[in-house]
Amino acid sequence: MTDRPETSGSRATLAKDPSEVAEMFDGVARRYDLTNTVLSFAQDRRWRKATRKALALRPRDVVLDLAAGTAVSTEELAASGAFCIAADFSRGMLRAGANREVPKVAADALHLPFAADSFDAATISFGLRNVNDVPLALSELRRVLKPGGRLAICEFSTPTFGPFKTVYMEYLMKALPTVATKVSSNPAAYVYLAESIRAWPDQAGLAQLIGEAGFGDVHWQNLTGGIAAIHSAVAV
Repeated sequence: MTDRPETSGSRATLAKDPSEVAEMFDGVARRYDLTNTVLSFAQDRRWRKATRKALALRPRDVVLDLAAGTAVSTEELAASGAFCIAADFSRGMLRAGANREVPKVAADALHLPFAADSFDAATISFGLRNVNDVPLALSELRRVLKPGGRLAICEFSTPTFGPFKTVYMEYLMKALPTVATKVSSNPAAYVYLAESIRAWPDQAGLAQLIGEAGFGDVHWQNLTGGIAAIHSAVAV
């Protein structure tokens, strides 16, 4: 399979049509990791470590890293000694991470190609926001987790301090797309990023969706003042 040319202007809308989302992420794959590090002021590395810690992985655990992108997050999880599988809807993203020596599977979050009760733990980082049916994606994660399996969702969220929230929203809607033109292979995709973050539920709203999907002990940990949050839960 050969890489297809990157499209400089491809972006999805908030309707999140699966083909549009996949094409958009194919288009940012080549410089995705660098762009994330720049736009997050290198916080992405700290967030990956916090997600691994939240899952409390053990060496014999089998772990699903959904929406793994280039598998940089899967490598972080595998540092625990667990057996970790990278799954993503974008084949371009998986190809961009071909040098990372973890198993990789092309997978749709709404129709996971795994049997029920397959995993001891599962995580999705900055990917749940991009599916067009969040409750279904959460139910699929519940289906493939063993009873008692751990879930960790790292996602953009809502800053908890009012003045900081105002500054952050200004950055999202104005500065972020501008900075993306300097480092991203597809700056238009980062307009979608800003819009999707702004439309995403806050911490309590996401916690409710997780609980309704069949998870218990749902709680969250704010990261960087609530710019992101890790929601943890247990399959019941």
